[in-house]
Amino acid sequence: MRILTTYLTFIGIIFPFVLFSQDLNSKENSKIISKGGTSGDYQAFTDLVKINSGEILCVFYAGDSHVTYPSSKYPNSGRICLVRSKDNGKNWSQPITIYDDIHDNRDPHISQMKDGTLIVTFFNTQFGELIENNNKISKNSIVHYQGERRLTKNGGIHYIISFDNGLSWGNKTSIDTGILKISSSAPLRELRNGTWIFPSYYQGPSEAYGTIFISNNKGKNWSNVITIGKGSNKFLPAETDIIQLKDGSILAALRGDIKSNSKMHFAISKNDGYSWGKLYSSNFQGHCPHFIRLSNGAIILTYRAFTDDSKTESGYTGLKISFDEGKSWQGPYLIDSFWGAYASTVELPNNKLLIAYYEEGKNSAVRVIKTEIPQRKTIHIDKQKPVKLSREAI
Repeated sequence: MRILTTYLTFIGIIFPFVLFSQDLNSKENSKIISKGGTSGDYQAFTDLVKINSGEILCVFYAGDSHVTYPSSKYPNSGRICLVRSKDNGKNWSQPITIYDDIHDNRDPHISQMKDGTLIVTFFNTQFGELIENNNKISKNSIVHYQGERRLTKNGGIHYIISFDNGLSWGNKTSIDTGILKISSSAPLRELRNGTWIFPSYYQGPSEAYGTIFISNNKGKNWSNVITIGKGSNKFLPAETDIIQLKDGSILAALRGDIKSNSKMHFAISKNDGYSWGKLYSSNFQGHCPHFIRLSNGAIILTYRAFTDDSKTESGYTGLKISFDEGKSWQGPYLIDSFWGAYASTVELPNNKLLIAYYEEGKNSAVRVIKTEIPQRKTIHIDKQKPVKLSREAI
């Protein structure tokens, strides 16, 4: 989720709700894996992982809108929920709450370390005084907001750990971010040498850039903040994600910003994340980047894509694939016309992908599709006409 300032008074952005035409069949061969019930009226910000047991776990934010303000129905604001599948996404458990406190806990992401430890990262929003009781602030907005608007502030970045494949979870661990108000929207990543990296980002009123924190002892201690792109004169509310390349270097992706005409950017580290090279543009607009390495060596990037880089309302849930370690990206491919995105993927047998994402809007649900991995082709795909991924029945 993008936080506009440290203290917010209004975060709804008014745009006409214009998406792709309905002939794209968003509901065809897509499966809703959480909607309503225990997980609330609104679900968003999804992440998938396939764990050593063969199960697929999906975590997501649950509440009543894009920001869940305290109310009689949601006294603790938003929470983090989980569903699991034991058959490659055909059937899913009922959602359970794995973390909930008095703050709005959001943008959960899940990963499994080499020793089997499961980690869910997230950040939270803390609430102050009531500003206005207004249940109509979502009118004509792409993003769904409702409830009693309050002063808000960033509550920092955190993670929880499970040692039993997600059946139980420990207490929250918080990262010391110093004076910076840091958010996160990516999984904790483990390098081949066992180093843990917590991707994150800073967003203030006039500058925004990527950040990471590093642990060389499995979370016992964490580095001070390491910045990516600070001072670049690019406003990048980064939602940073990273992936280690075959040569050992690390590729970071940083969310762009339409208002400031900043495209999604990349950066490279050649020393395990301790310093970063100069930012370079992806040449396309994108939000919420998420990487996965496939067994064939290719890299999948899912993101909120745009058919028009200058228009927020042109967003959709998209995918690109790289066969050359991120030097070039084939695509864009259309996962779904839903604007929500925050998509993530796991690889299935027989050259397939399972992709999770969320809808956005009132009563937003979490969906998955099953698709074939795009093959390497020498073609140009017009960003205004993304290629729709094939879908198979799940």
